[in-house]
Amino acid sequence: MPLLMVALGVILLIILITVFKLNAFISLIISSFVVALALGMPLGGIVTSVETGLGGTLGHIALILGFGAMIGRLIADAGGAYRISMTLIDKFGRRNVQWAIAASSFIVGIALFWDVAFILLVPIIYMISKELKISITHFGLTLAGALVVAHSFLPPHPGITAVTQEYGADLAMVLIYGIIIGIPTIVVAGVWFPKINKKWIPSAFEKTGNAEAIGDQKIWKLEETPGFGISVLTAVFPILLMFAAAFLDIFQKQLGFADNLLVVIIRFVGNAPVALLISLLLAIYTMGIARKTPMKDLTSSAGASINAIGLLILITGGGGAFKQVIIDGGVGEYIASLFTDVSISPVLLSWIIAVIFRICLGSGTVAALSTAGLVLPMLESYPEANLALVALATGAGTAFASHVNDPGFWMVKEFFGLSMKETFATYTILSSVASIVGIILVLLMDTSVILAGVTIAAILVAAVVIHTIEGAGNKKKQIKNISV
Repeated sequence: MPLLMVALGVILLIILITVFKLNAFISLIISSFVVALALGMPLGGIVTSVETGLGGTLGHIALILGFGAMIGRLIADAGGAYRISMTLIDKFGRRNVQWAIAASSFIVGIALFWDVAFILLVPIIYMISKELKISITHFGLTLAGALVVAHSFLPPHPGITAVTQEYGADLAMVLIYGIIIGIPTIVVAGVWFPKINKKWIPSAFEKTGNAEAIGDQKIWKLEETPGFGISVLTAVFPILLMFAAAFLDIFQKQLGFADNLLVVIIRFVGNAPVALLISLLLAIYTMGIARKTPMKDLTSSAGASINAIGLLILITGGGGAFKQVIIDGGVGEYIASLFTDVSISPVLLSWIIAVIFRICLGSGTVAALSTAGLVLPMLESYPEANLALVALATGAGTAFASHVNDPGFWMVKEFFGLSMKETFATYTILSSVASIVGIILVLLMDTSVILAGVTIAAILVAAVVIHTIEGAGNKKKQIKNISV
């Protein structure tokens, strides 16, 4: 019965958003109240539960989202993201342009939210595909795949950051594991999949993009943008700080040295909000002051970024409220009781639940938070569980099957000029492939680090071999054409 109540609440949420076109935050709060009533929670405790869930989620994540958005906006407005993309493409060469897009999208996607990074990079992809006379769908799916992986697996993106907090996992370890798992996932979903997908639905790979949807974009002169090195450093600086804290903890456990002032400072600056604040100050200097940009313009960019994510922050908080109602209503305990005598990995279970919520709700962030509400009580039965991998499994589940209730689905459709059928056959499947590859690698890592390492190495070696064979084949074609 509790599961039925949650299912009805999810259906209500979908109806409110898709049929009545109600704001997602309002829909989440309404659904939270309805589910709470259906679960038989006392009236006096419902408001407290909603406030606790919303406040508890935003208390930690608001700083991360706010600072992250400001850093991303400063890099974008200075032309740093453009410099990263174009430099990688230039260094990789025309034959390796797909790999350059994957790498640059992944790097940019670390600092920017999915929609911001997509809108920023699509015009570049459009120009590249037009110049090389290759369908925008081919390169665009690589872009989308890399961003999906970054958004689902890597903090400071909201969904994975929120569940990391809820599970009590170490944020830096989630980041390290996320990168290790994310790179081969991008190879499979972002590089290999478009080549295979082209054989399934060739019409989608004949599209040149929707020039009207892309619109007028600022044309950068490369010499006017920040340098490649400083742009990359600014984008990944918070990651470096969090890495330092994570490796410090690892070395301290191995070597057994005591805390001192340096250790305390490194651990402090490696804390996510502090790392992002320091990185924001760095971005203000590297992307602004050092380029003699007026502080007024920098403040305007930072303010615009906060305005842009205001609703996202509220929606994230609404997802936290929905999650808290599920917890306080006893649904998690009920599900836990169903699995009392069943041996199932919490890693796999969190992925399955996240997939269900993702398909129903569309928002990966809300799906992640809702999953946490069901999985969290069960983790008490698995004290040996690797919480970082449970968080990543949840993140992988939130990537699954992007469709009509996901804004990203419509952005891909409109910018690439695809039909509904073509978008389902390309982007929906791509997001599912990324999710499945991700959970397979997470499960392997949970079973055996060595086995996971061998699998990841095999994927990367295969990528090199396939790319070399393709290059040799292209050279033979060129020689044949010249001789003819």
